[in-house]
Amino acid sequence: MPALALIHTVVSLPAVFQPLVAAALPTWSSFNIVDESLLQNTLREGALSQQTRQRLANYIFSAAAAGADAVVVTCSTLGNAVDDIVSLSSVPLFRIDQGMANEAVTIANRIGVLATLPTTLEPTGTAIRNAAAAAGRDCTLTEVLCDGAFARLSSGDRAAHDRMVVEGFNQLAREVDIIVLAQASMTQSLVSLASPPVPFLTSPQLGIAHVARELASHSS
Repeated sequence: MPALALIHTVVSLPAVFQPLVAAALPTWSSFNIVDESLLQNTLREGALSQQTRQRLANYIFSAAAAGADAVVVTCSTLGNAVDDIVSLSSVPLFRIDQGMANEAVTIANRIGVLATLPTTLEPTGTAIRNAAAAAGRDCTLTEVLCDGAFARLSSGDRAAHDRMVVEGFNQLAREVDIIVLAQASMTQSLVSLASPPVPFLTSPQLGIAHVARELASHSS
């Protein structure tokens, strides 16, 4: 049975991804690598450092050495680093937001990116622009940062986090046709919106579906 390794920067994410992987890749096993410092250090430094890039590469190479036949990095903040490492990896390597980016450019020209971390805006935007170029689509991006929301969530004040995300969502919805949520943790915030003014996309399910399609094409 082939194995999929998932590299996370949030301890709660293995539980989120386990059922998604089981449903999309029923003939695959999976294992998880979790290191919160990859994200924490990036947030502290305000950018993705060379040291963090190297440490991520080491985890990817280690996953392959441990028996992984493919690797997914589930942290969008690390997406650009994943792109840099793809050519060095001995097994197929994926960033989790690729499926979401591909979906967004196929259904809308005016795309909004909503984030609670400044370090996630740029890599998410890059993924969407690259997907648009690959698809030959002329898409425009509008980005909104819910500044301070992630800090509220980290301190345990989810209600304040959710209010800030909803406010940012409603603001951005006036200017775009679809909204991409840069972090999966934002999805729960929108539960209170019975009828969102525009559709929105999140990365986990779309990302794993993309991985499954790519792996199936590799094996055929």
